[in-house]
Amino acid sequence: MIQWSEDYRLGINNIDEQHKQLFELANESYKILKDEILFDKYDQIVAIINELKEYTTKHFSEEEEFLASIGYPKLLSHKVQHADFIKKIEDIDLNKIDENQEQALIDLLDFFSDWLLNHILKTDSEYIKYI
Repeated sequence: MIQWSEDYRLGINNIDEQHKQLFELANESYKILKDEILFDKYDQIVAIINELKEYTTKHFSEEEEFLASIGYPKLLSHKVQHADFIKKIEDIDLNKIDENQEQALIDLLDFFSDWLLNHILKTDSEYIKYI
């Protein structure tokens, strides 16, 4: 499981709360992966992907508005990273998920952990000094 810690806190309440939601989705994915009773996990995986799509729409929009409001000089590159994230989600092949559900969950967890470690801890933390 991926645990929220104060290391991820940016000090911007609504953004921190939204980031916590991403941790919740990651942990929900982990629980589904470890559920040995549930044989067919396809619907749960698709539900997480759909929640992730909704999350990114709201979070990225609000974060980008905030960055524009503080005159963040790296806003364009930040938007590009967000667009890349959205594209990866949109490119998920639902047929491949159904073929190997366990691997799909592992890939999803890798995706979450990479984003949490590389984007929130590194990229997002860069804009704090502009507040």
